[in-house]
Amino acid sequence: MPEGGLPVRGSLVLPERELHWRFSRTSGPGGQGVNTTDSRVELSFDLARSLTVPEPLRERALTRLANRLVDGVLTVVASEHRSQLRNRDAARERLAAILRSAMAADPPKRRPTRPTAGSKRRRLDAKSRRSAIKRLRGRPEE
Repeated sequence: MPEGGLPVRGSLVLPERELHWRFSRTSGPGGQGVNTTDSRVELSFDLARSLTVPEPLRERALTRLANRLVDGVLTVVASEHRSQLRNRDAARERLAAILRSAMAADPPKRRPTRPTAGSKRRRLDAKSRRSAIKRLRGRPEE
């Protein structure tokens, strides 16, 4: 786990002081130790009030993550591993991936195109061939 913070994209690194950790007991595998170890990890990041994230990226992420945020705070949970350390790493990676995809630039707009003359001709030829096949399946006309 890097001590300098959580790298998200390019030069954007979230400092550790803006990440809030919570630990609790987890369900699932672990035997007797699961009853005593707090291996479930919740990692929260206050996106709305963060001073680290530049304003345009913050606005984009707030818009895209609106259904996941509670009062501007993004929380991820990791409990798939038996050790707290591995769950911490999983939560950090999950938070970075969510923020990375939410801050990504919009894909370029689609430029509408028209079908070419050749593709129109091929489509109509295929339709007429199919029509002839079906017409030949019927009763012969006398």
